[in-house]
Amino acid sequence: MRTELCDLLDIEFPIFAFSHCRDVVAAVSRAGGFGVLGALAFSAEQLELELQWIDENVGGRPYGVDTVIPASYVGRDQGELSREKLEALLPAQHKKFLDELLAEYGVPPLPPEVDGSSSMPGGGLLGWSLAGGRAHVDVALKHPIRLLANALGPPPVDVIERAHQQGVKVAALIGRIDQALVQKQAGVDIIVASGYEAGGHTGEITTMVLTPEVVDAVAPTPVLAAGGIGTGRQIAAALALGAQGVWTGSIWLTVSESDTAPLVQEKLLKATSRDTIRSRSLSGKPARQLKTAYIDAWERKDTPDPLPMPLQFLLCSEALTRIGRAARQGGKASELMGTPVGQIVGAMNHQQSSRELIYELVEGYFESVRRLNSLAPGE
Repeated sequence: MRTELCDLLDIEFPIFAFSHCRDVVAAVSRAGGFGVLGALAFSAEQLELELQWIDENVGGRPYGVDTVIPASYVGRDQGELSREKLEALLPAQHKKFLDELLAEYGVPPLPPEVDGSSSMPGGGLLGWSLAGGRAHVDVALKHPIRLLANALGPPPVDVIERAHQQGVKVAALIGRIDQALVQKQAGVDIIVASGYEAGGHTGEITTMVLTPEVVDAVAPTPVLAAGGIGTGRQIAAALALGAQGVWTGSIWLTVSESDTAPLVQEKLLKATSRDTIRSRSLSGKPARQLKTAYIDAWERKDTPDPLPMPLQFLLCSEALTRIGRAARQGGKASELMGTPVGQIVGAMNHQQSSRELIYELVEGYFESVRRLNSLAPGE
């Protein structure tokens, strides 16, 4: 399983694990993979604390940070609109729809002492902005990371240059060949080809088709295959398609170290591969998520269309906080709880540690290679 990326990043297995949970990131890196912390879930101050913890618990093994600096969103061309100005753009009909939905499922208002956006970076904008992304980069590059990844567009050239000056490699997620070529021209070191099956923001081309297309288009730049990968057999297939490793995310939501809410973990462990949907209801851009009553409501023809980024999450940030608090108390509110996750969720039917999962992936890979070798002429 050893590829050039293993030597480049000093890892045993070319298995990259994206997670918003620091415990998962550290555990994967200690087990020989490469943990990548998603910065989107944190303020710059909280990200600093998370990375300090990883530094102290990763055992000197390499890890990375994933940021989001979108190429386009409302307000980017106007010098970053303030939260107040963005809130003024939220339509009354959208607010009314959301209030009625929460009332239908018995979700109460937040107590006066709880700030609905206090736990949301960027004051409820989830860091989806140039300023928010740069703040995360500033924090990340103060730590001994080996990789800086970016989604929803090419990283600014100065960010790539800063990373390279510190010996940090840069990766970028893409969903089409033209996006991959733009990233290569910008100086990105690793292309993550994210297929339609993937959780979170994803395009419309499947992993099986996208991976070899991108490998050929950007050679010799290394490519990681992403989307629907959660078994050793799929890793073998990805490497056979020319990828130098795999980028995984969904499968880490249910490991024992994960901080995913128990209610959501229970849903994930029971879900099938048909229980996800690409919806703009989270951020305003298509993102694959677990099917829930919340998503179903946004997808109905008689409800408002989701707003463009970052207005959609700004609209929903307090509602999501309210849903989480109410769901912990039981009742209908639990029907609204979900999470971004890929179609691989159908194979996520038991819980194990991150180390056990890494070894399961490796063993499955070698079993597949042995089987393929047995099919070769003369064997």
